[in-house]
Order: sequence, then structure tokens, then C-alpha cells
Amino acid sequence: MPKLIVVEKPENWYLSVRDVEVISPDRYITEPTYQEAKGIKVLNLCKSYQYQSEGYYVSLLAEARGHKVLPEVSTIQDFRFPSILRDDSLDFDVLIQNTFKNENSDKVELNIYFGSTKSETHNRLALQLFQMVQAPSVRAVFSKKNKWVLQSIKPISLSEVPAGDKPLLIQALERYLLRKRDFRPDKKKYDLAILVNPEDKNPPSDDRALKRFYRAAIEAGFNTEFITKNDFDQIIQYDALFIRETTNVNHHTFRFAKKAESLGLVVIDDPDSILKCTNKVYLHELLNSNKILTPKSFVITEENCDTLETKMSFPFILKQPDGAFSKGVFKIESLHEFKKIRESMFEKSDLLIAQEFLPTSFDWRVGVIDGQVIYVCKYFMATKHWQIVNWNAKEQSRDGDVQCIAIDQAPSGLLKTATRATGLIGKGLYGVDMKEIDGKFYVIEINDNPNIDAGIEDKILKERLYETIMEVFLTRIKSQK
Repeated sequence: MPKLIVVEKPENWYLSVRDVEVISPDRYITEPTYQEAKGIKVLNLCKSYQYQSEGYYVSLLAEARGHKVLPEVSTIQDFRFPSILRDDSLDFDVLIQNTFKNENSDKVELNIYFGSTKSETHNRLALQLFQMVQAPSVRAVFSKKNKWVLQSIKPISLSEVPAGDKPLLIQALERYLLRKRDFRPDKKKYDLAILVNPEDKNPPSDDRALKRFYRAAIEAGFNTEFITKNDFDQIIQYDALFIRETTNVNHHTFRFAKKAESLGLVVIDDPDSILKCTNKVYLHELLNSNKILTPKSFVITEENCDTLETKMSFPFILKQPDGAFSKGVFKIESLHEFKKIRESMFEKSDLLIAQEFLPTSFDWRVGVIDGQVIYVCKYFMATKHWQIVNWNAKEQSRDGDVQCIAIDQAPSGLLKTATRATGLIGKGLYGVDMKEIDGKFYVIEINDNPNIDAGIEDKILKERLYETIMEVFLTRIKSQK
């Protein structure tokens, strides 16, 4: 993807970077070449981002043209509201306190260039600030009264960079622009990031499956890299983001999805799917309002929970709205148990879901992407347990058996229900969990981040399963060009 540096006086630019064009803001704003070009990455180093300035318009027009720009207009706007940025910094307050715990003064000023600063002890905080406020160069001021707080953060222009900082700026800029992917000789056209969590003990895809995703992506024509939550500032470098770690709204996976979508990346799971699928209250309303069969369910609050026993017989299932991987789900056998468990659950959420218990020997899972079924599995209950996973059992006996079956051998009603249900969410990658009772299919939930493990969900299609998903990415990217 072509790269541009936009700066007021290109003739005075002192850094030569391969495959990077340095131009003036006037040229970028007015010349047809840049108005019509697609797939450009723009680094806006104008001296001012003030409203209605040339620097402001470079970022504004870049976004209108579908170019990936740093900083974005939303970032420029954030600088106008320092109180919001101070509030955002509270998310990493522990890091701030630890960084300055040995500081003797009550005020510290940091010049930060693409997430780097002169002091090694401050670099972790500098990178966190760059992820929060993605601007090329900023000056952050911290002060201490009762504790250390971010007092201010604002952009600094090239002319304001101290002479002693210029080597650091050059090094940070080169590192930002010349990532290892740019040196590959294979001429791959698009860049794909796969977001994973190496420390997750129950990831949605195991290591073997991730390797198969990687191989399928390479074959589809992607330069492919695995990234982690620490690579938030690098999203702008890619054309697509594939999230392969457990998602949630109050979580970095949602921020990654939102950021990727705002930059115009093709992203699975998209933020809308995460928002809708991870909340069982929303799914309950969505499925019922669209006449899709579900177990009899009620949304309960602390005010109405005492009336539930008149509507629901024991045993029934009690769920947290945002539970995942069968966690936050309880089988309630008695009124005493209901009162005890709901008390702790209401500490985490104002709403809970009570759902009719439908005992079956297995749950159906239908994998769907882009409205098409890609796998069908039977997940059998764990030994002597009512769920497919018994989290209290020993590791080796925790999961029930899984049987993958050919799509053309699956009940047509199952497939129809799955595609209809996921169509209400979007065109992403989903796993629909269903119960079959007397030939009828009841949707239990729709997962936006379904398991795809080697030797299980891919048992029928094998490599073709991974190739299909990568083809969806490729088709969507090409449709944007």
C-alpha cells in the first residue's frame, strides 16, 4: 500500500525512507492524483491540526477518500477536550503510578514520538499513550498532588521537536513506516492481522487451527501476521483484521474491532456483531421479536425476580447477559439455590436471563459466515453433566465428545434456522447453538466468535474451511477498491 508523508516544506525534509513519498498539504488536498488514488496510507505531519487548518483538512479529506491517515480527525477532535483524555488515562492508572513511583519532582513532561520517548523507564507508558491518542508526536504532562495524573497531552509540530530528540524521532518514524512486512519479496497485495491471546487457556482456535488459518491466508494472497492486544497502534498498517480471541464489549477486542472498522479495514468479528452476540438480553429480544424458536425465557431484574417461580418451573437455566464458553450459566434446582446464586449475579449485571431447561444428549452447532453454512457439529454433554463443558471437572474429562457431520447430511430445518438467525445479526462469522426437540430447532444463542479447532470443526472440510473464510476477507477487500 503506497505511503505518503504530508509536511509543509517537503524540500527541507531530512529523512529518506524507501517507498515513501513526501508532499505538501496543498498537493495532497488539490491534486487529482491523490484525490482519485485508493489504498493510500497518509502520515500527516503538518505543523497544526487546528480546525480549518491545512493539517486538519489533510486528515479530514484522507478519511473521505478512504485513505488510512494518522492522526484521524477523531483524534484531532480529542485534543480539544483534554478532560476526556484525562478520563481515558484512568484505564491505565496503575501503569502511571508505577512509572513515576520513584520520581522526585511533582511534574514530568514527556515528548513521545510514535510511542517512544527518550527514557527507557517511560517507554511502556509512552506506548500506552500512543495507543490512546494516535498522533505522530505529542507532549504529555503529568503532575502529582495526591497521586500522579495526566495533566495535559497535545500534539507537537516538527519545528517544536528539540534538537536532541531528532535522532529518536527519526528512529521511531523509520520503525513505524518500515515494518518487516514491507521488505518481503513475495509481492503479496494485502495485509491481514490475526488478533490472538497466547495466554488464553481456552481460545476460540487452537495452535494447529491458527497455523491453518495462517497458511490459508498466505495462499489467498495476504501478508499475514499474528498480533496481540499490545499492537493496537499498528492496526492502521493492515487491510483486514481477523479476531481469534474471546470477544466482549468491555474488552480490548471490541476496541480493536471499532478501530479497525473506523480505518476501513475488513474486520471479523465486526463491532456490531460483538455488541449483539455477546449480550443474551439483546439476543432474547431479537430472536423472539422475529419469531425464531427459543426456549421459554424471561428477562429478570432485582425488582421482578420473586415472581419468576410463578412463570418458570424448576430446574431452569440462569445466565449472565455476557457470559462466554458456558461460563456464567447456572442450572437452578430450587428456590433456595435461585436466591443464593442470583444475589452474586446481580452484583455484575442489572439484568439476568432465566431460560427453560431443555435436556438433550447433545447441542447442535452450525458455523456460518457471510450467510453460508461452513460446518455442522454435534456437541455432546460432558460426562455426568448437563453442559457440553464441565468447568469443575479435571482438564482431561472436561469436554463432551464432538461429532462433525457433512452439511448436506444435516437437517434442513437446522440449517434454515441457523442462517435465518444469523441474518438478523449480519454477515460475519457465527456459531449458532441449538437444541432439537421433536424435530423442532430452538436457538440457545448465537456466538460471534465460534470455536474452530483443528480436527473438530474442520473435520469434514479440512483446509477448505480455512480457505473459505479467507476468501470472504479477500472478496470484501476487493469490493472496497
